[in-house]
Amino acid sequence: MKQTKTFAHVKSEAKLARQALIIEAAERVFAVKPFNKVSIRDIAREAGISHASIYRYFPDQQSLFVEAFLQGAGEIGDTLEKLIESSDTPDILKISSVYVTYLMDNDQYFRMMTHFMLDGSLAAEKIEKLNAAERRIFDQFDRLFKKLKKPEPVRLLSHAFFAALNGVLITFRNYPGRTTKAVRRHMLNIAGVIAESFSADRPAGK
Repeated sequence: MKQTKTFAHVKSEAKLARQALIIEAAERVFAVKPFNKVSIRDIAREAGISHASIYRYFPDQQSLFVEAFLQGAGEIGDTLEKLIESSDTPDILKISSVYVTYLMDNDQYFRMMTHFMLDGSLAAEKIEKLNAAERRIFDQFDRLFKKLKKPEPVRLLSHAFFAALNGVLITFRNYPGRTTKAVRRHMLNIAGVIAESFSADRPAGK
């Protein structure tokens, strides 16, 4: 049976489409400009709309930045879910490589993530959105370690794995005196060492 659309439905869909276009513009700006230097005017210019128009779709700058980050978090969450659910014994080396590669290839999301982790000024509802996105990644890592037959509770392992992989980017993404190619290779090698250490037969929290 064909669903009947009302003007309210059409108006809502149009608003969501415009929000998506603004978020895409924000992502393009974040990709070429330091996150803490990006302004609403920069994004408006990229989206081809007026500065004031953005506030019709996002109440403030933080709301737009959070939604842009959540889109990236959703992408890596989907990727991890497919990798982990597709095998009874997931390849932790591949998973660590895919995670680090995603952050290398989408540096804007990594910069947003570290900014939000360190920023204490976010409103409670925005913090909960970020926490929910982070919990989804933890949940995927929980499934990984359960499939690898790690003893419960595996959540501590998931937190440590997440922190270790993010630490690779924090420590080496701007490694001085190395070419971009050499830095990427080095970070992937370290991700491999991390994967091997987490696949070792040792109890969680020991």
